[in-house]
Amino acid sequence: MVGVIVVTHGQFGKYLLEAAQTILGPQEQCAHIAVEGTVEMSALLSDLKQTVKQMETGDGVIILTDMFGGTPSNISLSLLQPGKVDVLTGANLPMLLRILGMRTQDLSQLATDAKNAAIQGIVVAGEVLTRKITEA
Repeated sequence: MVGVIVVTHGQFGKYLLEAAQTILGPQEQCAHIAVEGTVEMSALLSDLKQTVKQMETGDGVIILTDMFGGTPSNISLSLLQPGKVDVLTGANLPMLLRILGMRTQDLSQLATDAKNAAIQGIVVAGEVLTRKITEA
Protein backbone atom coordinates (compact mmCIF):
# COMPACT_ATOMS: atom_id res chain seq x y z
CA MET A 1 0.00 0.00 0.00
CA VAL A 2 1.32 3.45 -0.95
CA GLY A 3 2.05 5.67 2.04
CA VAL A 4 0.58 9.18 2.12
CA ILE A 5 2.12 12.30 3.65
CA VAL A 6 0.39 15.68 3.45
CA VAL A 7 2.85 18.56 3.87
CA THR A 8 1.23 21.99 4.02
CA HIS A 9 1.45 25.49 5.35
CA GLY A 10 -0.07 25.45 8.85
CA GLN A 11 -2.57 22.78 9.82
CA PHE A 12 -4.27 22.48 6.42
CA GLY A 13 -2.89 18.96 5.89
CA LYS A 14 -4.13 17.75 9.26
CA TYR A 15 -7.65 18.96 8.54
CA LEU A 16 -7.59 17.61 4.99
CA LEU A 17 -6.72 14.14 6.31
CA GLU A 18 -9.41 14.42 8.97
CA ALA A 19 -12.01 15.33 6.34
CA ALA A 20 -11.00 12.38 4.16
CA GLN A 21 -11.23 10.01 7.12
CA THR A 22 -14.67 11.38 7.97
CA ILE A 23 -15.74 10.21 4.51
CA LEU A 24 -13.72 6.98 4.16
CA GLY A 25 -13.09 5.96 7.75
CA PRO A 26 -9.73 5.53 9.49
CA GLN A 27 -6.72 5.18 7.20
CA GLU A 28 -3.35 3.52 7.77
CA GLN A 29 0.03 4.79 6.58
CA CYS A 30 -1.03 8.44 6.55
CA ALA A 31 0.72 11.39 8.12
CA HIS A 32 0.77 15.16 7.95
CA ILE A 33 3.49 17.69 8.53
CA ALA A 34 2.72 21.33 9.27
CA VAL A 35 5.13 23.94 7.95
CA GLU A 36 4.93 26.88 10.27
CA GLY A 37 7.04 30.02 10.46
CA THR A 38 8.90 28.96 13.58
CA VAL A 39 10.16 25.63 12.24
CA GLU A 40 13.78 25.44 11.07
CA MET A 41 14.18 24.08 7.56
CA SER A 42 16.76 21.50 8.62
CA ALA A 43 14.41 20.18 11.32
CA LEU A 44 11.54 20.12 8.85
CA LEU A 45 13.55 18.18 6.29
CA SER A 46 14.69 15.73 8.95
CA ASP A 47 11.10 15.23 10.11
CA LEU A 48 9.93 14.65 6.54
CA LYS A 49 12.72 12.13 5.84
CA GLN A 50 11.82 10.21 9.00
CA THR A 51 8.11 10.26 8.10
CA VAL A 52 8.85 8.95 4.59
CA LYS A 53 10.77 6.04 6.16
CA GLN A 54 7.83 5.29 8.46
CA MET A 55 5.24 5.40 5.67
CA GLU A 56 7.26 3.32 3.18
CA THR A 57 6.38 -0.38 3.23
CA GLY A 58 7.61 -1.27 -0.25
CA ASP A 59 4.99 0.31 -2.52
CA GLY A 60 6.26 3.89 -2.34
CA VAL A 61 5.15 7.12 -0.75
CA ILE A 62 3.18 9.99 -2.24
CA ILE A 63 3.67 13.42 -0.72
CA LEU A 64 0.88 15.95 -1.22
CA THR A 65 1.66 19.63 -0.83
CA ASP A 66 -0.61 22.64 -0.93
CA MET A 67 1.07 24.63 -3.72
CA PHE A 68 3.98 24.34 -6.10
CA GLY A 69 6.85 26.66 -5.25
CA GLY A 70 6.00 26.98 -1.55
CA THR A 71 8.23 25.75 1.26
CA PRO A 72 6.28 22.47 1.73
CA SER A 73 6.66 21.70 -1.97
CA ASN A 74 10.31 22.73 -2.19
CA ILE A 75 11.33 20.59 0.78
CA SER A 76 9.29 17.63 -0.47
CA LEU A 77 10.81 17.84 -3.94
CA SER A 78 14.25 17.27 -2.43
CA LEU A 79 13.07 13.72 -1.57
CA LEU A 80 11.67 12.90 -5.02
CA GLN A 81 12.74 9.42 -6.18
CA PRO A 82 11.04 8.05 -9.29
CA GLY A 83 9.12 4.89 -8.42
CA LYS A 84 9.67 5.38 -4.68
CA VAL A 85 8.65 8.88 -3.62
CA ASP A 86 6.44 11.15 -5.71
CA VAL A 87 5.27 14.69 -4.97
CA LEU A 88 1.88 16.04 -6.02
CA THR A 89 1.09 19.72 -5.49
CA GLY A 90 -2.25 21.54 -5.23
CA ALA A 91 -3.65 19.16 -2.61
CA ASN A 92 -7.43 19.07 -2.38
CA LEU A 93 -10.04 16.67 -1.04
CA PRO A 94 -10.95 14.94 -4.35
CA MET A 95 -7.24 14.24 -4.91
CA LEU A 96 -6.76 12.80 -1.45
CA LEU A 97 -9.91 10.68 -1.65
CA ARG A 98 -8.74 9.18 -4.95
CA ILE A 99 -5.35 8.34 -3.47
CA LEU A 100 -6.79 6.78 -0.34
CA GLY A 101 -9.24 4.74 -2.39
CA MET A 102 -6.61 3.33 -4.78
CA ARG A 103 -3.39 2.91 -2.77
CA THR A 104 -2.64 -0.57 -4.07
CA GLN A 105 -2.08 0.94 -7.53
CA ASP A 106 1.38 1.66 -8.99
CA LEU A 107 2.80 4.90 -7.53
CA SER A 108 3.16 6.80 -10.82
CA GLN A 109 -0.30 5.78 -12.03
CA LEU A 110 -1.76 6.72 -8.65
CA ALA A 111 -0.18 10.19 -8.90
CA THR A 112 -1.62 10.68 -12.40
CA ASP A 113 -5.10 9.51 -11.35
CA ALA A 114 -4.98 11.76 -8.28
CA LYS A 115 -4.02 14.77 -10.41
CA ASN A 116 -6.96 14.09 -12.73
CA ALA A 117 -9.34 13.75 -9.76
CA ALA A 118 -8.10 17.08 -8.41
CA ILE A 119 -8.69 18.82 -11.73
CA GLN A 120 -12.16 17.29 -12.12
CA GLY A 121 -13.00 18.43 -8.60
CA ILE A 122 -12.50 22.09 -9.51
CA VAL A 123 -15.79 23.42 -10.81
CA VAL A 124 -17.26 26.89 -11.17
CA ALA A 125 -20.83 26.03 -10.19
CA GLY A 126 -22.33 29.02 -12.01
CA GLU A 127 -20.78 27.88 -15.30
CA VAL A 128 -22.16 24.37 -14.90
CA LEU A 129 -25.63 25.58 -13.94
CA THR A 130 -25.73 28.14 -16.77
CA ARG A 131 -24.70 25.46 -19.26
CA LYS A 132 -27.43 23.11 -18.03
CA ILE A 133 -30.09 25.83 -18.32
CA THR A 134 -29.08 26.73 -21.90
CA GLU A 135 -28.99 23.05 -22.89
CA ALA A 136 -32.50 22.42 -21.57
